[in-house]
Amino acid sequence: MGVDFGHMHAGHFIFIPAVLLVGMVIGWILGSRAAADAYAAELRKREARRAPTPAESRGDRTAGS
Repeated sequence: MGVDFGHMHAGHFIFIPAVLLVGMVIGWILGSRAAADAYAAELRKREARRAPTPAESRGDRTAGS
């Protein structure tokens, strides 16, 4: 019931590493996109925290005190 490596043709030595390489490339692309999206979301969140309130932008002194 074991695997008979004598009957495997040479295509296995090309196909299996090629499939692994394609999987790594797809993972690399998807991972870099996810990291870039997370970084952009963090920058947007920081900008939203740093943005002045409408009262501060008008120059009202009574809004904060």
